[in-house]
Amino acid sequence: MRSPTRISPPQPSPPHSGSPGVHYRNPYEELAELADPEDPDDPLGIGLKPEDDDADLGGRRGKPAGSGSADDGEPWSPPNHRRSSRRRRGRLKAVPRLAKALIGLVVLGLLLVLGDRWAVMYAERKAEEQLQKKLDLATAPRVTIHGFPFLTQVLGKHLQQVDIAVPDVAADRVSLAEVRAQAQDIRIVGDLPSSFKGAVVGRMKGDVLLSFEDLNRELGASQVRFRALGPSSVRADGKLPVANKEVSLHAKAHIRRQGDRGISTSVTDMRLDIPEIATYRPGPGPRAGLFLHKKAAERISEDSEKARALLSVPSVAEKLGLAPEEAGQTRNDDRRLDRITGSPRFVPALLGVNLVQAVNDHPQLARKLGIDPTVAAALARLKVPELTDKLQLSFQLPEKAKGIRLANIGVSPEGIRADLTGAELNFGKTR
Repeated sequence: MRSPTRISPPQPSPPHSGSPGVHYRNPYEELAELADPEDPDDPLGIGLKPEDDDADLGGRRGKPAGSGSADDGEPWSPPNHRRSSRRRRGRLKAVPRLAKALIGLVVLGLLLVLGDRWAVMYAERKAEEQLQKKLDLATAPRVTIHGFPFLTQVLGKHLQQVDIAVPDVAADRVSLAEVRAQAQDIRIVGDLPSSFKGAVVGRMKGDVLLSFEDLNRELGASQVRFRALGPSSVRADGKLPVANKEVSLHAKAHIRRQGDRGISTSVTDMRLDIPEIATYRPGPGPRAGLFLHKKAAERISEDSEKARALLSVPSVAEKLGLAPEEAGQTRNDDRRLDRITGSPRFVPALLGVNLVQAVNDHPQLARKLGIDPTVAAALARLKVPELTDKLQLSFQLPEKAKGIRLANIGVSPEGIRADLTGAELNFGKTR
């Protein structure tokens, strides 16, 4: 270490000639004197020597690779890049054994779960095939097996719950749009999935749907449409061909349970309309017959020719309150005819006249009233059973679905619904 250089106080410079007093030296010259003399080996003045530079470089300056002396220590060798892998192995060794065991258990658990789910899907597919075959279904059902783990249920031959959805089940004249069932406490007979023989269902519940869309297609033949009318009633509206003419069909069907396995309907308030002219209600009953619409009756009251044609039929004139002699006088007296047809009692009385026999016996009268005689005759020949059969909505559960009962039958916007119940149901070979 250099010894500190003492800074001496400024000395007065020799006075210049002609200048009196003391003269001070230039301060930059003093700072230059304080600096150490320049070292040729350390021109920067930072205290490094050439040998220090060689030392910092491991004695490698100016020496070939691998050369050295005893004073230089071990000879130079290339770097070892395998230290990082040894370091990683060291880190793995540092992981506790418990953590490794936990990781292994997690991986094993995932494999078991995947295997269990695969077994469930396989069993569901096999069950769908067996149900379609045994129940002779046109479409394969959808089977969903609940409960985890599945393999332990198989080993115990006991399933907790199985959901089944069967579309398009034939049921008498119509097909059920969908049957949904939830089976619980299922005891398996045989071994899944290879030697499955059957099963016993402890409890079952579900529902069936008879959709209006299917009814329209299967019963209505694209001409009659069914829709909900109330909680237990259905309305049918459409067209019906009669004597090569189309008449409007309207009816109500009341839904009720038939035993424990069927649904039946009673058709009421059926009528066939000749638009804007008359309505035919098939008999028997007090309202059965052919009756004019109000607008048609009002037109007759304003048309003297049609009124005379009606009064020419004694049975019709009698219904209007005119005796045969009085009816004859009225037909020949315009003032009297206008007085009778203009009476406020004429239209209501005419609406109550059953024209079935009159139009059949007097075709000319039917034509004057705007009714085709052939249509009127065909309507009169229609029988109630023939018409109600076209609107019959009843069905029965398939015979193979033994032990299942219907309950809580009602009408929804989609169609007719009923609940399914059952207990201790046998499927396949259970003995």
